[in-house]
Amino acid sequence: MAAESAPHTARELRQRTARREITERRRITQRLRQALLSGGFVLQYQPLVSLRTGYIRGAETIIRLQHSRRGLIAAAHFMPIAEHSEIINDVGGWMLQQACMQAASWPGDLSVALTLSQRHMQGGRLIRQLLESLSASGLPAQRLELELTEAMLIDDNDDTVFALRALQGLGVRLALNNFGTGYASLSALKRLPIATLRLDRSLIHNLDEGIADAAIVQAAVKAGHALGCAVLADGVENEAQLALLNEIGCDEGQGPYFSQPVAAAEIAAMLATSPREHLK
Repeated sequence: MAAESAPHTARELRQRTARREITERRRITQRLRQALLSGGFVLQYQPLVSLRTGYIRGAETIIRLQHSRRGLIAAAHFMPIAEHSEIINDVGGWMLQQACMQAASWPGDLSVALTLSQRHMQGGRLIRQLLESLSASGLPAQRLELELTEAMLIDDNDDTVFALRALQGLGVRLALNNFGTGYASLSALKRLPIATLRLDRSLIHNLDEGIADAAIVQAAVKAGHALGCAVLADGVENEAQLALLNEIGCDEGQGPYFSQPVAAAEIAAMLATSPREHLK
């Protein structure tokens, strides 16, 4: 009898686990809806730095959720859930609006980068939200850099294809996230005028610990340059990594070595004091 009941027990455990996960997703989704209504989200910014000069050329937008006890909650704890719900369209639209508005006050031609969700791309509202955000803020389209995933480049969904073509026509800069870890072929990259290839931080983490890691990064940098792209190393942590990236010929970097993500007021003050502030 014990042997016969084991499958039923295992199935019941799976069902209970699935119900808990669904309940938790619903709870977090409701929390995100409340945050949109009550100003519960904040944006932080992490500088994007030229490795050759050490000067800031822009900043990436990072969303946080405010919690009364836990403080600012990282996107990794709620964005994956948002991306499985229609609410990602509202969260993504809010990010676009706020990032464009804040970046419009930055001096010169400094750019603001923003990661796009694949579901947001397919939702049919992205282009309208983008046009409204650029119009309301006055930010030139070429100062906005939208980060795509490799999956988007090979997605044949009609809404994704339409959105990618519309982005191309609007003149915003396009970047490819997590390059070197996915499955997009170099031929797929030719479909769009990608301005920046962002090397995945996993490639940079052990860069200064082995010849093989450096060889992989060097090959990725060469591929990016062959396509006419600037190559950015994400997750730069120390001087040794920076030296190797410079030797390899990587163009840009981002990570704690230069600066942790900072509040909107702090990045604005940094850029207003010296738009090309030297961070090396």
